[in-house]
Amino acid sequence: MLGRRRLRIETDRLSLRPPQHTDFAAWSDLRRRSAAFLQPWEPTWADDHLSRKSFTNRVYWAQRSVRNETALPLFMIMRGSGELVGAITLDNIRRGPAQSATLGYWIGESHARRGYMREAIEGLVHHAFHRQDLSRVEAACLPENAASRGVLEVTGFKYEGVAQSYLQIAGRWRNHVLYANLRSDRRGRTDVG
Repeated sequence: MLGRRRLRIETDRLSLRPPQHTDFAAWSDLRRRSAAFLQPWEPTWADDHLSRKSFTNRVYWAQRSVRNETALPLFMIMRGSGELVGAITLDNIRRGPAQSATLGYWIGESHARRGYMREAIEGLVHHAFHRQDLSRVEAACLPENAASRGVLEVTGFKYEGVAQSYLQIAGRWRNHVLYANLRSDRRGRTDVG
């Protein structure tokens, strides 16, 4: 579906686009400055997580994923300034009867709580439903991650349950709360326990 054209999703304040080799310094700086903010919610970082080699591998994986339509890994870039604020990924794209994908994201600490992630999620989910013809976008987060739960709920995701030992976060298997956004959602509001 994407063919050879350049992938870019524009929102009010952001451009969402795949990472490029020239993003290394901005990415590694933002991740380094935000480490204490991000690490409680993410899998344990490898020793070489912030290295150029690791980033180069990420860029090649992103290129293959976009080309093969298995994932859309995108950087969140401020329109105008070109500053990197975070990243958002539509991963595990499943075709056929499923027509679904999984959403993941992170934001630099200095950019948190300014509405950027809400804007990015709304833009990517719209793209998923109307350009990728997906029917369902799923997301998961730690139960105590109030900010992540809040942004999912405000962008139309609804609570669906708990996945036991879903991911290793900070070196431990952790339960996650599951959310989903449906292209044609008639479920109404759900109560989160």
